[in-house]
Amino acid sequence: MKRSILLKLVLTASAFSASTIAVAAPVCTTLPQARWMTPDQMKARIARMGYRDIKVFAVSGSCYEIYAHTRDGKRAEVYFNPVTGAVVQNNVD
Repeated sequence: MKRSILLKLVLTASAFSASTIAVAAPVCTTLPQARWMTPDQMKARIARMGYRDIKVFAVSGSCYEIYAHTRDGKRAEVYFNPVTGAVVQNNVD
């Protein structure tokens, strides 16, 4: 009996962990990476948008993701559509 309760707890915890991970990065595009802007093109676009001091530039799922600062110095975690360059999610501190 203890074994089945433990198994249920582990499975429940795993389900919550997986759902948290899935929600963490938004879906930015369904197009293949061959259709994406190159990292250099995207970085230039991001700079024109006013983001500065990019600490991280990475592919996160179907997005380009950055950790940087806004024009007014606030920290930002931003997800971009890699095809259009549009901001999909913007988390500013």
